[in-house]
Amino acid sequence: MESTPQERIYAVLHSIPPGKVVTYGQVAELAGLPRAARLVGTTLKKLPTGSTLPWHRVINSAGKISFPSEHPNHKRQRQLLLDEGVLFRGDRVKLREYQWRP
Repeated sequence: MESTPQERIYAVLHSIPPGKVVTYGQVAELAGLPRAARLVGTTLKKLPTGSTLPWHRVINSAGKISFPSEHPNHKRQRQLLLDEGVLFRGDRVKLREYQWRP
């Protein structure tokens, strides 16, 4: 039985190591869903409450958190990344340093 796109996205999320980040487009590529970055965002938005998948390790291609700065999840995502040792320069993560490259 073939896995659903969401299951493939979940599998990629599960494999991202602590202290690393990926972009939405990168998750799509790794899940075998090229050009489906928006689907990744939609899938993350619909994660079940209490999910242990590391959604916070997914950022946009500019190295920024996608939530608006006033959104509670922006602060939460930033803190979770900081707790894992991912540093920010202003509002960006240095992708050269922290991007996961499996």
